[in-house]
Parts: sequence; C-alpha cells; structure tokens
Amino acid sequence: MGPHARPGTVTVRRTVSGRGVRALAVVLFALCAALWAPAAAVAEQPQRLPGQITDLAGALDAGQTADVQAAFDQLFDEHGVRMWVVYVTDFDGVPAETWGNQTYAQSSLDETRDGLLAVATMDRAYYFTTPSTGGIGQADADEIRHDAIEPALGAGDWAGGAIAAAGGVADAAGGGGGGMSVGTMVVGVGVGVAAIGGFTLYSRRRKTRLDQKQVEAARTVDPEDTATLATLPLPALDERARESLVEADEAVRASADELDIARGEFGDDATAQFAAALAKARRTLGAAFELRQRLDDAIPETPQQRREMLIEIISSCGRADRELDEKVDKWDAMRNLLITADEHIETLTQRVVAVSARLPESEATLTRLRTEFPGDVLSSIDDNVDLARGRLEFAEESVEQAREAVAQRVGQQGAAVVAIRAAESALTQADSLLDAVDHAQNDIRRAIGTLPDAMDDLQQGVTAAGTFDGRPGVGGQGAAALTTARREAEDALAYAEANKESDPLTSARRVAEADAALDAALEQVEQASERAEQARKRLDHDLLTAESQVTAAADFISTRRGAVGPNPRTRLTEAQRHLDAAKAARESDPATSLQHAQSAISLGHRALMEAQADVAEWNRRNRPPTSGHHRGGGSNAGAVLGGIVIGSILRGGGGGGFGGGGPRSFGGSGSSGRVGGGGRF
Repeated sequence: MGPHARPGTVTVRRTVSGRGVRALAVVLFALCAALWAPAAAVAEQPQRLPGQITDLAGALDAGQTADVQAAFDQLFDEHGVRMWVVYVTDFDGVPAETWGNQTYAQSSLDETRDGLLAVATMDRAYYFTTPSTGGIGQADADEIRHDAIEPALGAGDWAGGAIAAAGGVADAAGGGGGGMSVGTMVVGVGVGVAAIGGFTLYSRRRKTRLDQKQVEAARTVDPEDTATLATLPLPALDERARESLVEADEAVRASADELDIARGEFGDDATAQFAAALAKARRTLGAAFELRQRLDDAIPETPQQRREMLIEIISSCGRADRELDEKVDKWDAMRNLLITADEHIETLTQRVVAVSARLPESEATLTRLRTEFPGDVLSSIDDNVDLARGRLEFAEESVEQAREAVAQRVGQQGAAVVAIRAAESALTQADSLLDAVDHAQNDIRRAIGTLPDAMDDLQQGVTAAGTFDGRPGVGGQGAAALTTARREAEDALAYAEANKESDPLTSARRVAEADAALDAALEQVEQASERAEQARKRLDHDLLTAESQVTAAADFISTRRGAVGPNPRTRLTEAQRHLDAAKAARESDPATSLQHAQSAISLGHRALMEAQADVAEWNRRNRPPTSGHHRGGGSNAGAVLGGIVIGSILRGGGGGGFGGGGPRSFGGSGSSGRVGGGGRF
C-alpha cells in the first residue's frame, strides 16, 4: 500500500539475531532457543514504512493495534491528517530526530498532511513530527510531546503514546471540537496512573491555549475576508471586533489631530484630500459603532445575527483603516518633517510658551469653580490642569530631543521626526485639556441660565399629565407609564430646585431625562400633533444640554484615550450621531429632533461615566497612590494615558505612528515546515 492511500495495514515482524560464536554450547543454546521462543528484535535502520502502524518490536497486541488504528482513522476522517507510527527496539545508534526524518523521507510521506511517531522501546527514545499545515505550531507540537506522548511512553503504554499523538494533532488542527479528545482516547488502552495524569493536565491546558489561539487567529484574518471571518467562533469574533473598534478609532483620532496641525501649516486647499479621506473613514467607523451599540443594547440577537454584525464591524473598521492608509504616502511626502525640522522646533518652542502662559489662568478658573460647585460636578475636569502640565513637560522634553537629533550628522537625524510629532500631539492635548476647563465653565454658566426655563417646561408637562387623571379612555399600560413618568419628573424637579445653584449640570441632565420620559408617556395618551409645539419650545434647551454633555465626554475621552476602551467610544460616537441628527431635524421635524437630542444626552452621559471608570481602572493598575489634586503630572505616564504613546488599550502593546512605534500619525491602525521533536522517556 502506498503512503497516500487511506491505510489500515498492520505489519508485525520478528527477526532472529546471533550475537557471535564464542563457544559451541552457546551456539547450541541459541539454536534450541529458536525452536521454543520468539527471537529478540534487532536494531532497525531508517526505512520505508509499509503501513500506518509498523510494529517491529512486538509492542502492541491485537486489541491495542485496533485502538491505535481507530484513533488514526478518526483523525483522518475529521481533519484529513494521516498519522503513522513505527515501533523498533532501538534506532541503531542514530539520533532519534535523524532516524525519524530519514524514515519520513524514505516513506515518501506528505509534509502537508502526514505526521509520524517513531518509538524505540528498549532505547526509550522517540521522535514525533506533525504536518506543516492546519495551524499546528512548534508550541503545539512541544505541548503534545511533553504533556501527552511522554507520560504514556514513560508508563510503558506504547498504544497510548500513539493515540495521544493523534488526539493532540486533532485538537491543534481542529480546535478540539467534536472529535476524540486526549482524555477520552486513553480509556480502554491500559494507561498507567502517570500517563492519565499527563493527559488530564494536557487537556486542561489545551482549552486555555485554544481560546487564545482563536483570538490570535482572528487578528491575522484580513478584515475584508468575510468568508474566513465567518468560520471563527463567536467569542473570538467579538474580541476582534472590540479591538478593531479601538484600533480604528485611535487611527481616526490621531489622523484628526495631525490634520488639524497640518491645516494650520499648509492651509485647507493643500489638506483637502486628507480631510475627505478622514471624513469618509469617520462615516465608515460610525456605522461600525452603531452596530456595536445595537449589540450592546437590551434587544437580543440570534447567534447568526450577532455573527453577521460582528463581521460587519470588523470589515467596516478595516475599510476605515484602508481609507486612511491610501493617503499615507502623499501625507508623508507633504509633511516631510525632517527637511523643515528647524522651523517646526521653533514653532513648537513658541507653542510651549503659549501653553505655559495659559496654565495660571486655567488653574485660577478651576480653583474658583471648586469653591462654587461640589466635586462631582467637576469630576471630568478636576485634574485637567495637572494633566496639561504633564503634557507640557513631555512636549518640552520632546522638543529638546528633536534639537539634539537635528544636531546629529545626516543619516542619524530620524529621531527628530518622532520627537516633533510627539511634541505636537502633547501640546495639542494640553490645549484641549485647558479648553475643557473653559468648556465646563461655560457649560455650567449656560446650564444655570437655561435651567429655570427647562424646569418650567417640565412643570408644565407634570401639570398636563395631571389632566389625564380619571379621564375616560385613559388607562391600562399608558396610564401606568404616565404615572411613573410623572413621579420621576416631580423627583427631578425637586432635585433641581434644591441643587440648581450647587449642581446645575446634574440638575439640567435630570430635568432633560425626566422630560423625555414624560414626553414618551404623554405620547401614548394624546395625539403627536398636540405635542409638536411643546417639543419645539423644549428643543433649544435639550439641544444645548446634549451638546454640553457630548462635549464633556469628547474632551475627557480625547485627552485620556490611552486608557479608554471600546464601550465609551461607542457611546460617544452614537451620542454625536444623535446630536447631529437632532440639529439636522431641528426646523423640519422638531419632535424627531427632540428625540435625537434626548438620546444624545443619555448616551453622552453614559460615555463619560464609562470612560471615567476606564481611566480609574487604568490609574489603579498603572499609577502609585497620590494625594490631593495633583494627579497625572508625570510626563511619560501622561503621554501613555493621552494616547500619544500607544500601549495600554491595544492588547497591552506599545507603538504608535505610521509603520512602527512612537507617537501616532495620520493613517490606519496597521500590512513550510513540519514541526516536532524527540527525546527520551
């Protein structure tokens, strides 16, 4: 039988050996022994195997041979992998790996689908190799050898060693599903206690490694290869979708930062093509975030629906990356920082001075706000000045590094580009952090100014709801919902009345959310046309509240994005989408505009809360305890937190900038042989 046919042949051979003629008695004894007992097997040289199971050492009985053949047959049926085993007494003095490789070659085995286990029973040595395809790596082969094959062979269970090899290859090649597991294959083949322990350990460790392998495999799939993505398990798809959202969002944000700088440097006309690419990528990514929001909401999807949505998220993120990457070469040509490094360093020096000048005023603003409002009101900006100071320190260090790099001879100045980009990003974020203090101050003042009208409007809603008490035709679920909404509105009014001076932002949010719930309940008991005018009156306040909420969340996430995961980014993107829709429908459809504004308020608030939770967890894991208001002053830690030096949120890795490590720049988030071994047992 040739090696490419489906084998089932068992070859058993006994050979006779004479060890020399020292005396006639010895010869006569050997001849007599040959008549009454099987002869000892001689050493075997590498050779062509006649079948899948070749037993030249008398290692297996008939039942064990059948068990091994069954394991090999199942491996072939389920994974298309053919396993071969040969038992000899020793390898004739040849190293196990050499003996195994020569036997593999002489047997004309196929590297893409044939595995081999060679066992020397008296020499207590073996060699094992796997096919080069099927995703089986060296780590897999080593684990199969150490945790499955060696315990069985060490216990003298020759059949168990072969069955363990087949089971390990099946698990590694096919994810361990549906087939013969290593744990179950040992039943009935006489495995010793030590071998059973080895198999149990192997089985436990295999599951953990398998989960990680599936995630790693998902990362290697082209985002637009939907056919391959569809074959991945749901947990791996979900993890890859989350990572893709963060990676693509980071690419879009970094590209936007770079584009803002380039606009001031080169003008709108020169940067128009990059602005168009960025806008297209944002739209593509926005659709992906919308799908993520649908997956995270309370409405369940079927497993197939969930699979399709996850694949679309991954593909959309890949398209967003590609839309940015297509412009990278032109971008780099435009922004050849090395040629104009001296000019950039001078500009950055001036920006350092300007940001430094802002710090005292922002500090004073924040101090004043702390005396007027409780800590919860200022939680999103409480450490902004300290963080800005840290970014400024990092920028100053980067500018100095750029100067030193430019002073080097030609060919050794490349570090200047990284340092200049790092300084630009740090200064941009420092400005944003200080702007956020101004935004918060303005938002609080505006909330104080608009809150009375909003409270009056909500009170009118409460009064209107009261007119439906006992009205004929009003009852059931509609009446119950209206009663609940009315009670919550009254609670919100009571809170706002008591806290409108000390906590205007929370008061405005609670009034807006209560207003939305009350509106929804009133919609069930009256005609939409009767509410349109009231919606128009309320719209200005809710749009303002929505914009303030989204701005606060955007400022917080943008300047701490090194610690912010996919969920807050999803909420923020969806909040911005609803806010844009609210503005677009403001004149033509006030009721719809109001609904979008209220959704933006709720989602913006969730984005900020979830982002703050992510940052708190990041601080817990990465920073030593501090006291007082001074937090985040360290320049390097602040650079990581700000996403200037990428690392903490992208699978724990470092890097940044296009094509390697360092600060991020314009562009997307990214572009045979058998294995085995041998030894003693």
